[in-house]
Amino acid sequence: MTKGAQKLIDNIKPENWEKVIEKTKEEIEKGKTMKISIKEAATSTVMSSFGDAYITPYALSLNANNVHIGFLSSLTGLLGPLAQIRGSRLMEKFPRKKIVVAGVTLQAFMWIPILILAFLFQKGMFLEYLPIILIVFYSIYAVFGSIGAPAWFSMLGDIVPKKVRGKYFGKRNRIAGIVGLITTLTAAFLLDLFKTKGILLLGFSLLFFVAFIFRLVAAYLFTKHYDPKLKLHDGYYFSFLDFIKKAPKNNFGKFTIYVALLHFGVQIAGPFFAVYMLKDLGFSYITYTLVNISSTVFALLTMGIWGKFSDKYGNRKMLGICGFIVPLLPIAWIFSPSPVYLMFVPQLIGGIGWAGFNLAVSNFIYDAVTPARRAICVAYLNLIVGIGVFLGGITGGFLAHFIQVSFMNTLLFIFLISGIVRLMVTIIFLPKIKEVKEVHEFKSSHILQLKQFAFIRGIIFEIIGGARIKKKKRV
Repeated sequence: MTKGAQKLIDNIKPENWEKVIEKTKEEIEKGKTMKISIKEAATSTVMSSFGDAYITPYALSLNANNVHIGFLSSLTGLLGPLAQIRGSRLMEKFPRKKIVVAGVTLQAFMWIPILILAFLFQKGMFLEYLPIILIVFYSIYAVFGSIGAPAWFSMLGDIVPKKVRGKYFGKRNRIAGIVGLITTLTAAFLLDLFKTKGILLLGFSLLFFVAFIFRLVAAYLFTKHYDPKLKLHDGYYFSFLDFIKKAPKNNFGKFTIYVALLHFGVQIAGPFFAVYMLKDLGFSYITYTLVNISSTVFALLTMGIWGKFSDKYGNRKMLGICGFIVPLLPIAWIFSPSPVYLMFVPQLIGGIGWAGFNLAVSNFIYDAVTPARRAICVAYLNLIVGIGVFLGGITGGFLAHFIQVSFMNTLLFIFLISGIVRLMVTIIFLPKIKEVKEVHEFKSSHILQLKQFAFIRGIIFEIIGGARIKKKKRV
């Protein structure tokens, strides 16, 4: 033991030893949980790679149309956040860990009725209604998964130290992404193999069974989490109506409106990239998957950079940068149907942009909201985002089903609309948001030095925010 450490121990008064030991034990438990959480992220990613990633192709195999596809993604985006509001109130009666474990376990078992639909299709039973039944089961699946989301978000916020959140969640996301690459490719090979043998739906059932198993493993890992004591002070709760009334006037409310409107624009096109690749371009499942996971590869390459950027320069500036990158993704799809082009241009843009944007959003919430209100605030935010997702998906679904354009593919036209909406939302709403923590100064002129783009640079400077930011009061 060093002399400095021995001196520190000697200076601790005997009556404080118990508090010191208790604090040390808590820090050890938090460290263990951070490691377990990375394992949980990996197992949950396996479920997502074998299950969620192929729910749209599965729906298409059950003869779902574009309206069905729109509802499949948008309805879950609305019902999930509604469940989160209920889940946030459960924290008043039950430990956070128990809520998470219960929700994840119930979600795992929903893969069983989902995979059974494949056998009903093969038997020729309820053929006309199977896409609707899938929407119902998948919506229930989303509800169960969402019930524990506020408790999980609140619990991790109390476990991960503030100073390393960007670095930690960047590492967690990076490891999950690597697992996702491997498992998504494996799932694609299996699907193509089953397709060549004429038993594609059996392949989907196998994938969903694997998703079921790994979600149960995730539930087990959640039982090993440390759950710090949560103190819900009097007056911590406020209604959704109160949140809506104050949203246009406070920083977190403006942040919520921006994220929701951006996701509205995203969801106009979001459900139809799979439809475009599988139906319009006729890609195999391997090609379809390679295009999809290429964005994950580029996200992995930049995740560590974004994490360090978040810790040093703040999440507001990350939103400013990524808010201009994300709109370029759907527009880039217009220029070529080549799989190589799609992998190295649109997906490069999407991987970099979404890696930073998603990390910035989650870390901004941790910084902007007090611990007692994290669960309820994230539930309200996700509900408003869910409304945006629902309306965006429905809008895209009806556009894809009913409109016809002569000068380009209908889905590509929808992608163009999505990109324009995303860009306009960023230009109009992002400048209203302020940083909420003390950060190093980062001048946007370091990014853009070209004088010939002075007008565009002026807009981007306003959005990224080159000026010094004052620390704002948390919700």
